[in-house]
Order: sequence, then C-alpha cells, then structure tokens
Amino acid sequence: MSILDATFFHDEEAAYTKLESVLWPSGPECPKCGVVGDAHKIAANKAKKVRYGLYRCNSCGSQFTVTVGTVFESSHIELHKWLQAAFLLNSSKKGISARQIERILGVTYKTAWFMCHRLRTAMDQLYHGPNGEIGGQGKVVEADETYFGRKEVTPSRRRSARNNDRAVVSLVERGGEVRSFHVERADKRSIQKVLKENVAQDTRLHTDESNLYYDTWALVTKHEVVKHTAKEYVRGDVHTNSAEGFFGIFKRGMKGIYQHCSEKHLHRYLAEFDFRYNNREALGIDDLSRTANALKAAKGKRLTYRRTNEARA
Repeated sequence: MSILDATFFHDEEAAYTKLESVLWPSGPECPKCGVVGDAHKIAANKAKKVRYGLYRCNSCGSQFTVTVGTVFESSHIELHKWLQAAFLLNSSKKGISARQIERILGVTYKTAWFMCHRLRTAMDQLYHGPNGEIGGQGKVVEADETYFGRKEVTPSRRRSARNNDRAVVSLVERGGEVRSFHVERADKRSIQKVLKENVAQDTRLHTDESNLYYDTWALVTKHEVVKHTAKEYVRGDVHTNSAEGFFGIFKRGMKGIYQHCSEKHLHRYLAEFDFRYNNREALGIDDLSRTANALKAAKGKRLTYRRTNEARA
C-alpha cells in the first residue's frame, strides 16, 4: 500500500483532521484571541455552506479553521490536494515540477505553480532568532559558492556585465544543516556578511582556496583550506565535500526537473532544497515526517499571488 493511499490525501474531512493534529497538538487555537482548547466544532453542512473543519471560539465567538494564518489560508483548492502536493514536493529528492503537480492533482498549471511557491514559503527556514547560528565549539562549517543561470539584464546591471551569473553561497554544518543564499555578487563583503550573521565565532571554517574567504579569520576560531587547484580535495578531516554534494543535488534538480527559474524566485527554490537536506533520511526523517515538518512550518506564513514575485523581505 502506498503512503499516497492514506485517507487524508483523498478525503477532505480527514485532511482537516490530519492538519489539526499537526498544527494543534493541544487543541484548537483561536487566531483572534489566542485561547487554546476552548472552541467547539461546527458540523460540516453543504446545504448551509458550512465548511469542513470550522470551529467557533467559546471565548470570543470568532469562527476559524486550521488553515487561518498559514500558507493554505484563503485557498479554493481542497485541503487534501494541498497535502498531496506537500508530500510530493517533500518526498522527491530533486523536486517535482508544477507540470507534474498539475497532472496529478487535476488543477491548472497556474494553480499548481502558485501552490508550489506557497509550499516553498512554508519550507523557508531562514527566519532565525538571536541565537540562530550554526556551528559552534568543536563543529565544522563548510562554505562554498556556485553559480546557476544568468542574471536578468536590467539598466542597473549593464554597467557591471563582467559577472552576469547568479551567485549562490551555501554554509553546511558537518552532519547538520545547510543554509543557502542568493547574493547579488559573490565578493568578500557579501561572503563575510553571510558568515557573520549565520556562523558561530567558535567554529572551524573549511573552504577551498578562493580569495573570497580571505580575511575571515576574525569571524571564526580557525579557517582551514583545501587547494583544489593542486588536486587536493581532502586533508585529514578538512574538505568541502558536504557543500559540493549539496550543490550537486541542487543543480541536478534545477536543470533536470525545473529547467528554468527566474532570478526573483531563486531564493524559494534554495529554501526548498535546504529544507529537504535539513530533514534528510540520514538524520532519521522519512518522507511523511518531512512533510509533517513542512506543514508545521506553514504556520504563521502567508503568500498571496501578488506577492509571489517579490524578493525575500
């Protein structure tokens, strides 16, 4: 029996029950007054146009469903189709195209495209608190940069056409998580900014011999380099193999599955690949658990169609 045969992937009431169990482990949460566990469910009734999963708060009287305040809010797509799309996106190592989602769910391409971007917004983990650094004492962070696709030419960029490739910088904590950033230009200033904001100072930093990483000694406890130009790829435990392996998966997915990505959407695709890597099987997270983690992350995030083309805030 396939996981996709599960009832909540095909039945709307079961889909709401599933999402409630993920987002409301302590009972219904009123989005207006914040009271938890003090609401009663209103039975669904198509004749009276009562929606599935509708609750009324006993404290303030407001009506709500579990989708309020999530990327699923105000969607006309059935929730069980959203759960299917979330599972397909999280169980495919290199991603799944909007065309394929369109065919599987029986929706329009525009709808499938927007659904995928909403789900990528949920998967975006680059919202960290004051202690949201990676690395730390005794830990290794690998830093590397790559280039994917060509920048869209704009009047402000015509003067600096020397480097028209889209730059991506990734930080990989050895055995831990990855954080990827689309930067306007890969130079010392942007690299140091990324390192300063995301890597703990008592970290060992591993890079290749690129001069972009010179002068980073003040940001970490130790900076160790492998010289790829001299065909040195590993020296003891010093290497950037984890970062290069992540880039390999990212590029195969972008070229083989998505094929074309507008620069203004690149940060969302990076968030998708980061999320799957950070919730990988090597860390004991299977496809269904990874999907559940993505659903949990959907809480408190919204994306309207008009805002889809906006850059990350």
